[in-house]
Amino acid sequence: MKPETFNLRYFIEFAYKGTRYHGWQYQPNAISVQETLNKALSVLFKKEIDVVGAGRTDAGVHAKQMFAHFDLEESIDIPFYVHKLNSFLPKDIAILNIHSVHDDAHARFDAAKRTYEYHIHTQKNAFDCDDSWFYQNKLNVDLMNQACKILFDHIDFECFSKTHTDVNTFNCKIYEAFWQQNNDKLVFTISADRFLRNMVRAIVGTMVNIGLEKVSLDDFTKIIESKDRSQAGFSVPAHGLYLTKVVYDYI
Repeated sequence: MKPETFNLRYFIEFAYKGTRYHGWQYQPNAISVQETLNKALSVLFKKEIDVVGAGRTDAGVHAKQMFAHFDLEESIDIPFYVHKLNSFLPKDIAILNIHSVHDDAHARFDAAKRTYEYHIHTQKNAFDCDDSWFYQNKLNVDLMNQACKILFDHIDFECFSKTHTDVNTFNCKIYEAFWQQNNDKLVFTISADRFLRNMVRAIVGTMVNIGLEKVSLDDFTKIIESKDRSQAGFSVPAHGLYLTKVVYDYI
């Protein structure tokens, strides 16, 4: 009889620039962050490893903080393997830390809160072209911040969700949402317990229309209550979006 083996679960904390990748999730005919991380871990630990991420990001979206979990049969020297894994990975994926967690910890289902930022620059900048959306029309940021307060009055955000998704509910609890402007830089920050596919980019696109004063605050409420994606605004480009924080009760 073979001796019983026990798996130890680890969370990887990492960041990546999404420009070169077709999103987080494995794609059969395109490079993804998940596939790149799986290959590096599999080579390093000499066994096939398939990580489970905290969530999906679309093609071109970046992450300043992302988590994924995987299992090993032995404990590891964490600082050594953080350094080693970084040396195996391309320059646009950086391992920040590895956390030893309890056996049933789950990177996706245990995330209590996620935070995203959307970055806009209003003056053409050659260095921001992959990391921020260039939009030069003048926006009423005060009006956009008033619209943010309306989000707290609702929990069903089907109107901002990609259609034909396999979710059981469109309910999300939003904890914070606000715009900040610093000269030609404009950043939208939003935190919630969960996000729907394309939700942040659709919210930003709708709020841009509010900032252009094409959509009123009353219209914004009606859009949310309609639960109809066609009523909301356009989806802003992916390259301005960042996953910036994922919160767990035990990390």
